[in-house]
Amino acid sequence: MSDPTASSWTRRRRVEVALDHHEPDHVPFDLGGTILTGIHHVAYRRLRQHLGLPEVPIEIEDPIQQLAQVHDDVKQRLEVDVYGINPEAVPGSTPPERTEDGYAKMQDEWGIEWWMPLEGGFYYDMRRHPLAEVNTLEELKRFPFPDPLHPARFEGMARQADALMNRQQVAYVLGRNAPGIWEIALWMRGFEQFFCDMVENPAFVEALMDIICDIKMRYWARALELLGPNVMMVSEADDLASQDRLLCSPAMYRKFIKPRHTRLFRFIKQHARVPVRIFFHSCGAVAPLIPDLIESGIEILNPVQVSAAGMDTRELKRRFGRDLTFYGGGVDTQRVLPHGTPQEVRDDVRRHIDDLAPGGGFVFNTVHNIQADVPPENLMAMWEAWREFGRYA
Repeated sequence: MSDPTASSWTRRRRVEVALDHHEPDHVPFDLGGTILTGIHHVAYRRLRQHLGLPEVPIEIEDPIQQLAQVHDDVKQRLEVDVYGINPEAVPGSTPPERTEDGYAKMQDEWGIEWWMPLEGGFYYDMRRHPLAEVNTLEELKRFPFPDPLHPARFEGMARQADALMNRQQVAYVLGRNAPGIWEIALWMRGFEQFFCDMVENPAFVEALMDIICDIKMRYWARALELLGPNVMMVSEADDLASQDRLLCSPAMYRKFIKPRHTRLFRFIKQHARVPVRIFFHSCGAVAPLIPDLIESGIEILNPVQVSAAGMDTRELKRRFGRDLTFYGGGVDTQRVLPHGTPQEVRDDVRRHIDDLAPGGGFVFNTVHNIQADVPPENLMAMWEAWREFGRYA
């Protein structure tokens, strides 16, 4: 049996081989490599205690989701293969958090307001949409959108990339400057209004999404210029589905979203000095759009939400395993990981590894972030099952 810590297999090489759709020594493992493969600070604190690691200050990697920044001692202890680099916040772009009416409140640089209950709150929910009353193209042009080229975003990025890939010999995912093109439009306008706009005001929809796409392209051009050859995966996203169906029809996706995905992904690949892979996140029952996503240019799908309609791991591997690396889907995070027994967790991990690992093209991670209610015993059952069943012969 192969040993996932064998010196001939660096963590970087293990991931590269898996992304090339070959079998490395072991299925690669990610914890905290992105803000989609992370862990809530409450669960993280309990995990550190369970591992017997010292109590240390916990920094918040993503304030909206309240994700912990995973320390190196945890990454080493759990043999994590994939790290992450995200752009820094622009000073002054987000007003300080304030407390009122039983909520912690904050506003992001896009003007979206977020609230989290002070009692029993685990993450922020959006409560104000800055474009809700903006109805004309002239008003839209006057809106103060974020500056994607602010130097603070890129502070230390090249140094981190060089250290991870060339000195530590680990893989990493380069983070984006904002959620997805369609997602940001929905958040800024408000879901109900933007869905109506897609039928009644398509010129506004296209103008707003083009602005967001342009902001993203400007960010990626600068980030890829700075990183040069030290990049392998870049993160993009757009949540396109709910638990049991798409959020818009395939026809609407192909009219409004797919052309901009294709444009953005092509731009990224043209501006990278080395071949890069598009790591694309979309939750839910996204299976009907997977052929379109492949055509748009993605190579990595995150996650495989195994509890959603049509997201059977064996069937997805059969249909799309030659074209996609499946990133996540190693264990169900809606029921099994928080509420199952350790044995149920082991069984779930083994089943999904058996489905997704053959031939490479699989990076192990939970379905989305590990939430606050996940007990450390189940996390360790997951990890031990990954370590046992993720070996290639």
